[in-house]
Amino acid sequence: MAPISVGILVYDYQAIDAVGPTDLLNSSSKLLANILRKFIPVEEEVLERAPDFTFHHIGLTREPVQLLTSNIFIVPTTTVDECPDIDLLLIPGPAPVEFQLSEKYAAFIRRHVAEGKLTFSTCTGAAVLAAAGVLDGKAATINNVEYAWVAKKYPQVKWTKERKWIVDGNLWTASGAVAGMDMFAHWLKENFGLAVLTLGALGLDYEPRDDSGLFTVLPKRYGDDGEQIATHHVPVYN
Repeated sequence: MAPISVGILVYDYQAIDAVGPTDLLNSSSKLLANILRKFIPVEEEVLERAPDFTFHHIGLTREPVQLLTSNIFIVPTTTVDECPDIDLLLIPGPAPVEFQLSEKYAAFIRRHVAEGKLTFSTCTGAAVLAAAGVLDGKAATINNVEYAWVAKKYPQVKWTKERKWIVDGNLWTASGAVAGMDMFAHWLKENFGLAVLTLGALGLDYEPRDDSGLFTVLPKRYGDDGEQIATHHVPVYN
């Protein structure tokens, strides 16, 4: 299977909105599974089913961009004019009131969505999609802190805060930064299986939630006394 090409638009977004989901994808990849098997047993199902990913950080130029949080700078690996074909587009969340979506980015988003390709937003990234016009008439969610503001600004979108993430066709929107990781965890599980997700989550010591915000995704573990214990268990070689 060819690597899945992931594109992330580069602007002043909250760091975890992009780093969280992409680290989970990378941790769930065949590449990482083969690295981890040097240290721990890895199920054959994981080695067979795990995908590989390539990541493209897409800027307007290749100049470094300071992110919204943590004084982190991202150096784009490509631009909207040079970007290779991508399978999956991730739209992280900026400060929605101040953010101005460039027309080049808007056109890039519209073209990607129109081609039926997967498009994900985390946190306030849904406001970027709304500004591009691709959420008109679609169900979507956004960080609940900005919910009232964005619902008023983009009334043509069917906003909801009933779920941590919403899927409408090829558009996936998550309410907050960590909910974005949970959304990608669901996508991984549905497409590549629970074993792949479990290993990826184990590598980050992360437990995903379902779309109601509950910890029902990974099987619970219990001790001999019947008490619940930590979900993750690190296997060892004999």
